Amino acid sequence: MSTEIKAPTFPESVADGSIATWHKQVGEAVSRDEPLVDIETDKVVLEVVAPADGVLKEIIKNEGDTVLSDEVVAVFEEGAAGEAPKAESAPEAAQAPAASEDLKISPAARKALEEKGIDASAVKGTGKGGLITKEDVMNYQAPAAKPAAAAPAPAPAAEVDVPAGERVEKRVAMTRLRKRIAERLLEASQTTAMLTTFNEVNMKPVMELRKQYKDLFEKSHNGTRLGFMGFFVKAACEALKRFPAVNASIDGDDIVYHGYQDVGVAVSTDKGLVVPVLRDADHMSLAKIEDKVRDFGLRARDGKLGIEDMTGGTFTITNGGVFGSLLSTPILNPPQTAILGMHKIQERPMAVNGQVEVLPMMYLALSYDHRLIDGKDAVQFLVTIKDLIEDPARILLEV
Repeated sequence: MSTEIKAPTFPESVADGSIATWHKQVGEAVSRDEPLVDIETDKVVLEVVAPADGVLKEIIKNEGDTVLSDEVVAVFEEGAAGEAPKAESAPEAAQAPAASEDLKISPAARKALEEKGIDASAVKGTGKGGLITKEDVMNYQAPAAKPAAAAPAPAPAAEVDVPAGERVEKRVAMTRLRKRIAERLLEASQTTAMLTTFNEVNMKPVMELRKQYKDLFEKSHNGTRLGFMGFFVKAACEALKRFPAVNASIDGDDIVYHGYQDVGVAVSTDKGLVVPVLRDADHMSLAKIEDKVRDFGLRARDGKLGIEDMTGGTFTITNGGVFGSLLSTPILNPPQTAILGMHKIQERPMAVNGQVEVLPMMYLALSYDHRLIDGKDAVQFLVTIKDLIEDPARILLEV
């Protein structure tokens, strides 16, 4: 029985998607729930799986094609495993090299092979299971033809080597996700009056608290580790309550004040930066925050984050310190009006009560939209976070 394979139902915020990768080819046997194709949208990569055991009968949308919500991308034949279509005639099968029949070639790569007249068996596949992709074909270079009168002398053979100064270039199409990230960053810089204020925070109190209770915390909360992000999320929520403009957004000529704190946590992936959201973060415990942040990181790495995980948010925290950044100016995540940047913890000599002490210090950066937030509020907001982190008991007492 034939079944239509359709693209997922996209939410209203996503107009369309594009075919990123076909994991299976026409005639290839597929098991139930095995990935068939990845569809890339502006926000996430969605995976479409096989509805049952069978064979992929027809591919309607090739790699790079645009697809709409619920649009048919392929035809699937249920219960036809092992019945892959055979060649139409024996003479034609005889003409093709036996080795090429076993090769896995994506539709886009097959078209490129035909256009360039390249033998598929000469191209090395770098895709899943040795799949030859379009990129493999575009990067393929035919071996240089040997001169007809070349003598088998060792000296001339050495001169055929690639010149030491050769400069190689590689052109790859920008992914839809990367395009969208670029558009939003450009939009933020062009449509907001963005300004950044800085401060520094002594991380010694939080580090000592973490050192004292991390083992007990992990044991009490089913393996959840006590990190720094939980403290900053709790401190940010308290500061957002005191400075509602930092938690607000601009909608046309209106200011929307949010009576809740949905904090986005920036997560870096191989495909680009994504910002999953902690809903009602002000009502979450430290353990719950740490558990959710870890879950976001794992799912982002595996491409399992859903669009609903990244929709909304009233404030964002980004941590460049995990990559070694000492200081940066984070860019706003519209329509939000502020973003907090954490950085690397660095030991520095500091003056404390007239004495020089070496303390673990972190620079904090708050980028904000000056159209809504005055410099005074932005500075006091950042000072509030500094005071709460340097005296963690105030987070619990809300003072």
